Amino acid sequence: MTAEPARSARIRASDADREAVVEQLREAAAEGRIDLDELDTRLGQALSAKTYAELAPLTEDLVPIEVAIGEPLVIKGGMHGVRRSGVWKVPPVILAQGGMGGVRIDFTRAECRLREIALDVRGEMAGVRIVIPEGWTTHTDDLDPGLGGLRDRTTAERTPGAPLLRLTGSCGMGGVVVRHPNFRERRKLRALKS
Repeated sequence: MTAEPARSARIRASDADREAVVEQLREAAAEGRIDLDELDTRLGQALSAKTYAELAPLTEDLVPIEVAIGEPLVIKGGMHGVRRSGVWKVPPVILAQGGMGGVRIDFTRAECRLREIALDVRGEMAGVRIVIPEGWTTHTDDLDPGLGGLRDRTTAERTPGAPLLRLTGSCGMGGVVVRHPNFRERRKLRALKS
């Protein structure tokens, strides 16, 4: 275990963090993955948890295995580029091809109930740019850096119940950038919520 996960495990949990775990536990009980006695026990532990380290074990055995039903979402940059942003429903599998114009995928307002999203990227000439909310994390070990390379500007601190974005494919010549929202984007998101 590295020093970073150990440090983040000591971070104090917020009411929203505890509520996210409670919701995940309720869903697991509704699906029959835990019985009502176990639900009561885990709910008590979740509501009294002070840190992420106390919350994480309550749901780590409940991560559902998502099965891709139907076709994956295919996003092609083509000649002029394409954006996927705003409110949209995230499927389990996404294919992004940068083409000549590039692809930008913004998950900050997306509806996502998945624990893991498979994103196969082909950076090609213009690359792929990805914006994920704070608390989401990425796994990029299976991504070929190509000529353009990968710039992962995300933090390793995952909010309990937040998705993991698993990147595969190749960065191509245009590269792949993954980041959290910048100051201007965060301000715009706050304005939309109020």
